[in-house]
Amino acid sequence: MVDSEKKKQTFIIDLEKLNTLNAEGCAACGRKFNLGETIVKACGAWEGPPKFIHENEAVWDATTSSFVERRCYNSRKEG
Repeated sequence: MVDSEKKKQTFIIDLEKLNTLNAEGCAACGRKFNLGETIVKACGAWEGPPKFIHENEAVWDATTSSFVERRCYNSRKEG
């Protein structure tokens, strides 16, 4: 069941998403997205709803069934 939830929140950048998301770029690292990259919808230290970030900048949190920005996730674990 967890795999289907994880899959629902994982996307591959297509031209439409690229044009929509690259104005802001990745909320976690600030880099722009490229065609074919894997992105996820994740919550993080920013205000507001989850945002799209590079998959390698996120951690899957099985307890909440959602992706969390890596730095935010690590700070929660340390705190």
